[in-house]
Amino acid sequence: MSAATPTSLTPHVLDNPAWASLSGPHAAFAERAGGHAARYAPDIAPFAAIADPADPRSWDGLRSLTAADGSVTLAGVLTPPADWEVVGEIEGVQLVDTSLRAEPAPEAVRLGAADVPEILELIELTKPGPFLPRTVELGTYLGIRDQGRLVAMAGERLHPPGWTEISAVCTRPGHRGRGLATRLVRAVAAGIRERGEVPFLHTAASNAAAIRLYESIGFTVRRRPFFTALRAPGTPDNIAAKFS
Repeated sequence: MSAATPTSLTPHVLDNPAWASLSGPHAAFAERAGGHAARYAPDIAPFAAIADPADPRSWDGLRSLTAADGSVTLAGVLTPPADWEVVGEIEGVQLVDTSLRAEPAPEAVRLGAADVPEILELIELTKPGPFLPRTVELGTYLGIRDQGRLVAMAGERLHPPGWTEISAVCTRPGHRGRGLATRLVRAVAAGIRERGEVPFLHTAASNAAAIRLYESIGFTVRRRPFFTALRAPGTPDNIAAKFS
């Protein structure tokens, strides 16, 4: 075994980005169970995370955090304990910025709490991924309007130290093909870069068109994590975990 081998096995912060966010820059948004499990407040994001999938204390802590609804969504845990029920699973793709041209979009506007009803309407129409009433608090969200109507948006979600995830990238039907989403991704990335951080993002592995687009503008596939919806042991059957 070479001397370099242990370094190659060192976990990367993006291997468990939700945990790195909740135990770091996003600690203020976290509901925690000791130092072993955490989740975002349920009106902010559906994601939970554990420090170590091999540690039973992580699963015990996670179970305590699901007491209200019995369900949780994790990223990157392929084999939960046998008494946890997998009720849904999506293979994702994690991409990192390697050569993106980041630049401001002069036509973009900052979105905030007052825009949430319109944001949620656009999210429901385009379904880029989960977005909840307080998700907008996680970072900078930018939008483009056409005659006052929100037609495209993108923003910041997970925030591991040194990195920021670009998320909620979507464009209203009828306004696609104009490069609006790409301009917003570049603009959000510009703000991330100004902080000395690196942009990354996730999309579904089945979304080949999105992967091609992100690769064409300077992102590189890093890994393929699974997003798994789980039901905690002892949860009634009428309570289901879900990706929303």
